[in-house]
Amino acid sequence: MKISELSGKLPENAIQFYVDTGFDELYPPQADAIRRGIVDGKNIVAAIPTASGKTLLAELVMLKSVLSGGKAIYIVPLRALASEKYDRFSQFSQLGIKVGISTGDFDSKDEWLGRCDIIITTSEKADSLLRNEASWMDELTVIVADEIHLINSPDRGPTLEMTLAKLMKLNPRAQILALSATIGNADEIAKWLDAELIRSDWRPVELREGILFGKAIDFINMKKEVAVDNRDSTIALSVDVIKDGGQCLIFTNTRKRAEETAKRVGRAIESIIGADERLTKMAKEIKEVGETDLCEKLAFCVENGAAFHHAGLRSEHRRIIEDGFRSNVIKVIACTPTLAAGLNLPARRVVIQSYKRYDAGFGLAPIPVLEYKQMCGRAGRPGLDPYGESVLIAKNFDERSVLMENYVLADPEDIWSKLGTENALRTHILSTIATGFASSRAQLLDFMDNTFYAFQQERWGLEHVIDKVLEFLDGEGMVVEHDDRLRATPLGRLVSRLYIDPLSASIVIKGLQTARKTAPLTLIHLICSTPDMRKLYLRSGDYIWVEAFATQHHNELAPMPMNNPEWYLAEVKTAMMFLDWVDERYENDITKKFGIGPGDIRALAETAEWLMHSTAELSAFLRSPHTRDARHLVQRIRYGIKPELLELTRLRGIGRARARRLYDAGYTDLSKLKNAGPKKIAKLIGVGVAAKVMEQLGE
Repeated sequence: MKISELSGKLPENAIQFYVDTGFDELYPPQADAIRRGIVDGKNIVAAIPTASGKTLLAELVMLKSVLSGGKAIYIVPLRALASEKYDRFSQFSQLGIKVGISTGDFDSKDEWLGRCDIIITTSEKADSLLRNEASWMDELTVIVADEIHLINSPDRGPTLEMTLAKLMKLNPRAQILALSATIGNADEIAKWLDAELIRSDWRPVELREGILFGKAIDFINMKKEVAVDNRDSTIALSVDVIKDGGQCLIFTNTRKRAEETAKRVGRAIESIIGADERLTKMAKEIKEVGETDLCEKLAFCVENGAAFHHAGLRSEHRRIIEDGFRSNVIKVIACTPTLAAGLNLPARRVVIQSYKRYDAGFGLAPIPVLEYKQMCGRAGRPGLDPYGESVLIAKNFDERSVLMENYVLADPEDIWSKLGTENALRTHILSTIATGFASSRAQLLDFMDNTFYAFQQERWGLEHVIDKVLEFLDGEGMVVEHDDRLRATPLGRLVSRLYIDPLSASIVIKGLQTARKTAPLTLIHLICSTPDMRKLYLRSGDYIWVEAFATQHHNELAPMPMNNPEWYLAEVKTAMMFLDWVDERYENDITKKFGIGPGDIRALAETAEWLMHSTAELSAFLRSPHTRDARHLVQRIRYGIKPELLELTRLRGIGRARARRLYDAGYTDLSKLKNAGPKKIAKLIGVGVAAKVMEQLGE
């Protein structure tokens, strides 16, 4: 089917847009979706492989609706994926379509998004917009859920599920489109969403799944020899595909292994790809972004044509690597599985170094088939590769048989709702009541009947958990039940808008009421003790120095509980990291001391900033004396600065490093900065930034 055949089904200017950009022929799964009514308003679940055109299906649905005066929301699991989709959908501006993106500020309505035709958000941001009752949320005519299989995730699944349930309740006539490459029970998702199921194994590039055993890759219907020699298998597989003109993605099970693998592969391929000025430029750019040992290690790998990619890297570094790989300059990326979660980074060959991953409860455990299939889906670059290969590595014949049966020939597992726990339901039940989706226990149960959990299981399984959550919310003064009516209190509405776990709010409130001191450490430790804060891992060598710090600063910390001292010390270690951050310790020193990456500092600081902002809001609500200190700490955590730099960092473009240079040079406030003039300031922070600073100062 050709795109031109959609005349009458799609606006002519939309068809012309695709023709002008060189798109002519629809892929078979796309043509099937057209025949099944996707552009006629039918709900669709598209369970089709990566690179088979899922995004185009969403585009066609959104364009038809938006060009008729509708409004679409596109929900993704990752910020990086949101940015990728924003870049793509922004091309529709030539059709007069306005695209907006919002992934942060969880207590903001973002009313400006109402002026957009297509809105891209993460599921968490979409949930927060509902909680903050953004006025445009009931105007949606299309709801797209990308990577719908993540309903299976214990962390993100409940939010995605409840967000979809609320959006469907709010917009009963909206068209729903759910996308995924790997769903075992896609038929169940389709029934839940009252949708047509489009299921296909078709790919634009053939995918060969196989296992390296000895010196050959065993695919299902063929074998392929690989020159293994005495080198390790991963290097041999990488060198083999690069010599053949392809690129390679290597999935590892730890960050450390990703770094080591990239270093080894880089040395092995250096002579094959030769000197490349683009790689040298990229390595220099990596060093300029950050000054940690990890940056140096990454730059070294990149100069050789390889890179590693994991959450410990700063987002700027990840973008450099992704762009370098897409442009075929970087030949190999060794990464952790997060890269498989939707980012468009295909390669000729995908190597899965280990099919086991460490699990805190079980030790090394096999990964799910669903995750394996997500990794495989990265194999094969449409238009560039004649085929794609995914390769597992077997150590012996028995393991080869196990891998073939349990992964290569296996189907993805069914996905299951993870909504039925107190941890998952606390925040969602409060927001459901606070935003008026339910005003009685009966209405709450009726609303929960619309969830995937209730579709899969009997409702009585939820009733007991819901009653426990309601009891907790009532006891904490967040919800009141009277004459069979449920109502969120002003405190409950505030907690819902702040987008924090009600248990976190309870801990913060009690901490504010009992705090003996207002030292920064007191408030920092308070937010680190909440379930919303990810704690740093407590290594065996950490106990002595963390416990010594806790003893030394016991007057500024909450008391150590007798029942769980290890958890308490993990909280203290996390608080110590933030204390070093706001005391302007060098980033490299922090990463070494706490065994984390620069990206971890930024990610944790982002969570801490949000929790400290929530603490300040709760403090103001309680009229607590800690409000001013908490507000100052919000900005200190954002930039990693001492109090004297607060004024300077209010200027756009001035972070911790530039603010410190200005302050130490004697420009301690905005008036001194203004009087200095652009030439003197430019010597410290560069001509471009100095010009922008002077513009903000009215010069």
